[in-house]
Order: sequence, then C-alpha cells, then structure tokens
Amino acid sequence: MTNLLGIHHITAITSSAPKIYDFYTNVLGLRLVKKTVNQDDINTYHLFFADDKGSPGTDITFFDFKGIPQARHGVNEISRSGFRVPSDEALNYWIKRFDKYDVKHTGIRTVFGRKAIYFNDFDGQPYALFSDEGIPGVKPGTPWLKGPVPNEFGIYGLGPVYFTVNRLESMKNILEGVFNIKEVKNEGSLHLFEMGEGGNGASVIVEESLLLPPGTQGYGGVHHVAFRVDTRQSLDAWANHLTKLGAPHSGYVDRYYFESVYTRLYPGILFELATDEPGFIDHEETYDILGEKLALPPAFINKRAYVESVVKHFDTVRSTKAFEKEYL
Repeated sequence: MTNLLGIHHITAITSSAPKIYDFYTNVLGLRLVKKTVNQDDINTYHLFFADDKGSPGTDITFFDFKGIPQARHGVNEISRSGFRVPSDEALNYWIKRFDKYDVKHTGIRTVFGRKAIYFNDFDGQPYALFSDEGIPGVKPGTPWLKGPVPNEFGIYGLGPVYFTVNRLESMKNILEGVFNIKEVKNEGSLHLFEMGEGGNGASVIVEESLLLPPGTQGYGGVHHVAFRVDTRQSLDAWANHLTKLGAPHSGYVDRYYFESVYTRLYPGILFELATDEPGFIDHEETYDILGEKLALPPAFINKRAYVESVVKHFDTVRSTKAFEKEYL
C-alpha cells in the first residue's frame, strides 16, 4: 500500500452552473476541463475546473443539485477549499483582482508560516489562496495558459483543505491511523496534517470548535474531498486496507476520468481515494477543446437525449475566443 500523494480533487455544490462557470473562468482563471453530469444523479451537472491540462491535484468540481438549500457552516464538515499560486507577489496581484471583481476577501494573512488570502464566491463558498513561496512539497500543475490571469500569477493547483470538527482526537485517529496523514504543526485551534511529499498540495488543516452547531450540506458548501493514489493497483490496496480495518467503503467505482473508492469515517465528511489516471483528455475532447461540450462517459451515452432535456445548456466554448491577460 503506497502513501497518499496529496489532494486529488474537491467537490462542492453551487446554486448555479452558469454562474460558477463564469466565476471560475473569468475571475479565478481556472480552466473548465470537463462538463458532464453527476454519475449518481444525471439530472445534475458535474463541472470540473482545473489547471491547463486537467492535472490530478488541481481540480475542484461542482454539482448543482436542484432545490438544495444553502449550506449552513458549522462543525463536522469540510469547511474551506484551498488553492495555490507560485509566490507572495501573486497574492498581491490577487488582492487587486478580488477588489476589481468585488470578491469578498480578508487580505493577506499567515497560516502555519504560509501566506494566504481567505475569500468567498457568490454562494458564500469559503476558499483560501496560498502562496507556495518557500514551501517545498508536492509538485503543482500548470496555470491555464490561455486564460485571463497572467501565467506567473495563475492558480496552478489545490491548496490545503480545511475540516472543522468538534472531536479532534477522533479526526486525528482517522487521518493518522487510517490514511497515514501526519500532524506536523498546530497553532491554537488549528492543526496541520500532511501526506506524501507535503506542502500546500498535500495538506489538511483541521480546526477544532466546541461551540459551533453542526454544519448542514447545501450550495455554498463542500460535498467531499478526494486524496490521490497513483494507479488502480494502489487503489485496490487501499480498499483492502479499509476492509481489514473494518471501515465501511464503496468498493471500486469507475468514474471514467479516474477510479475511486469512497469511505465515510467521520460524521459529515466523505472521503474519496482517486487515481491519477486516465484523466480528462480522451476520444471525445482533445486538449484544445476541453470542457466545451457536454461529455458523457460510455455508460451514459444512450441517455444523452434525456440528459440534454433536463440540464440547462450554457455555452462553454473558449477555443474560438481570446482572453486578454489582465495585469493590474
């Protein structure tokens, strides 16, 4: 059984697929690398935003469940999604960019010696943007080269993911005892855990709170987090490991763009283990047109007419457009 490599993806919930597409494309400068549907609920979009090539460890994904209420943030939830940029200078750029686009943010702060900006989207979804300057660890991806953000300042991967819990020792036992994700530092109520090579792309920050009410899932909140494994063989080894521990899990699930195992070991928090391969470039979409069509895995091809009748179409073609790099 190999160690986990880092964060694979985060899946969140939005109130609007077109609005989250606009926010990620035109404000955050991430690339939509796949527009598909939730494989467990094909009435719902599943949008994948990532780096230039859809590299593992760079993508955040969104469901737009119909009729779901707004999330209520509290304990026992994945409470904040992180991103990474190359430098402290990039954070200065993002302060200006967030101000330009009226994105609510905190300004630059320091968390475990790492500079970061906390910010929110239109749904109130909480995020953190971390600088990689002076922080060694798991390799980042490549910023979206044709997007509106200058390449040297662009988001090029996921950063630390935050959990807020009211039973710290229970979560620590899960992270360390089940996943071999080790606590390396603590600052007050915050506890930093790292996996693999460590760094921003392989970190979990756990906050303990005994005062907040339980969080409830909805738009503006996170659905689950996935950790990286390299191959199907490694995934199977992890499934066997969970079985030996008596931990409930889904068994092997083929998500077509990656392969997965899901396990719920703590109330309110769903963990996924996902393979780095095969990725988002396939027979349907080449690198140049990633995310521009409604892509359906083979198991759902015969349901295309139904899917297209229930998900609201919106235009995601970018290969015919030119984004001017915005220097601020």
